[in-house]
Amino acid sequence: MTSTQAAANRLKGLYAITDDQLINRQQFSQAIESALQGGAKIIQYRDKSNDQQKRFQQATILRTLCQQYQATSIINDDIELAKAVAADGVHLGKNDASLTRARQLLGDKAIIGVSCYNELRLALEAEKNRANYVAFGAIFSSSTKPNAVVAGLDIIAAAKQQLSIPVCTIGGITDKNIPQVVKQGADMAAVISSLFSAHDIKHTAQNLSQYFN
Repeated sequence: MTSTQAAANRLKGLYAITDDQLINRQQFSQAIESALQGGAKIIQYRDKSNDQQKRFQQATILRTLCQQYQATSIINDDIELAKAVAADGVHLGKNDASLTRARQLLGDKAIIGVSCYNELRLALEAEKNRANYVAFGAIFSSSTKPNAVVAGLDIIAAAKQQLSIPVCTIGGITDKNIPQVVKQGADMAAVISSLFSAHDIKHTAQNLSQYFN
């Protein structure tokens, strides 16, 4: 099995993304563990602050918990942090470092995901440059990024026809509309606020991840 195939096998299911506005520092570890217990298969550490000590500490906690639950740990934007904490990979947006640089620094086994917004062209380019998965969104309008372009559901089926790498969807996904996303063929559904603002994170993760089983 190639490293690309091995990565693809792990890139399926509920994809949780952390948010420092929704998860307070004292409860960080507990929130991550609850999401994993509820069935999250991939967790991305996303923190836009400049507090390097906090970022290193939390990313380490996240990576350790992901290992414990056989889940995949991804770091948003920061290739150096991903390398420092030995995370499974990194997720890059259009203003972040290049895919080539991430691959050079993290090696062939690292999982590299790329945001493609509502553009299939970017996804085809990312696949050609050896990305392991691509993400489209916002699929629905989202409270986390209210000004994001809405890509809509149709892009999922189109992407699945043209790409051979896994497809992740993000933006406004809740337990009410996640069945639509799965039905269109998405390999992963990324959630932020509908999971981490929930009163019971574990139960919400179970609700969301059941559609992939």
